[in-house]
Amino acid sequence: MMSLIIGLGVILVLGILYMIFRIGSLVGLVKGKQGDEHPGNDTHGYLFLVFMVLGLGLFGWYSYAHYDSYVLPVASEHGVATDNLFWITMWICLVAFVVLSIVMFTFAYKYRYNSNRKATFFPENNKLEIVWTVIPAAVLALLIFKGLRVWGDITSPASDDAEVIEMVGQQFAWTARYPGVKDNQLGEVNYKLIDAVNEFGLDLTDKNSFDDFKALELHLPKGKEVHLKIRAKDVIHSVFLPHFRVKMDAVPGMYTNFKFVPTKSTQDMRNETGNPEFNYELACTEVCGQGHFSMRFLVVVEEPEEYEKWKAAQEPWLKQNPDYLAKVPSSLREVAMIKSGIPIESEAGVAATSQTVSISN
Repeated sequence: MMSLIIGLGVILVLGILYMIFRIGSLVGLVKGKQGDEHPGNDTHGYLFLVFMVLGLGLFGWYSYAHYDSYVLPVASEHGVATDNLFWITMWICLVAFVVLSIVMFTFAYKYRYNSNRKATFFPENNKLEIVWTVIPAAVLALLIFKGLRVWGDITSPASDDAEVIEMVGQQFAWTARYPGVKDNQLGEVNYKLIDAVNEFGLDLTDKNSFDDFKALELHLPKGKEVHLKIRAKDVIHSVFLPHFRVKMDAVPGMYTNFKFVPTKSTQDMRNETGNPEFNYELACTEVCGQGHFSMRFLVVVEEPEEYEKWKAAQEPWLKQNPDYLAKVPSSLREVAMIKSGIPIESEAGVAATSQTVSISN
């Protein structure tokens, strides 16, 4: 309601100013004053100056007052570099915008119509052409060069000891898959093996898949490189981690990759923001269907010791679904039970062992 009242008030003030201007013009005509053939030019010229001052002032005030509302604190190593590049570009554009705005509005006022002045026509100006071509080209080249260096660092291969995590997008949810604690290697997948339970399409002929586990939250270690392997099961999705300055599409039929190093734990960010309920989150930024809005995934950044403790407490997918031991080659079933933690004395273990013995006989 207040916004409506303010809007109506602004319209009313503009209407009053217009009527005052028209009344002044009509009074001048009645008194027989011989002014410009276009008496509104002076008024418009002054309005250009007023608009310039008010516009630039409002722009500066809003940018300063609401800075924290649209700039998130950075929580990754490469995010510092991308933010620096962003602000260098922003300041260059800001200076150009302010200077050009002042020049244009000032010229609109200074060179408003005057019957005693004749406009000068410039058919060409080679010096001016060179200046406004070379300077922007040089600035753009510097920005591109710096950007390529930053992008090259971001897209370089992950280190061998990076924490590998697979993110799988589907309509309308995310799922994370982690490798086992001992080998830190994800098992192979095959989309033909996807079913109601094996949602990743784990290939159980690959022994690296025996201790992989599923997580409904994305847990990350602070200060250690993370290698995200990203894919989708149906349509294109997009992994977006705003505080980490991470964004990468999830494409069906192929992996995309992104590596980064988290620098602030969830608790660190809660302390920094003063918000005890703060949580990182992963969002989908590719419109993927009617349920797109629901693709929110909780992200937890922990100290390395806490992360390893959490990881060790997770149960491998195969242990949670022991019936799938039957899909493991007989020569690998014992290894599968050991790596996944399935007790040989359990019903699934006994069935798998007896099946292995009968096959070998």
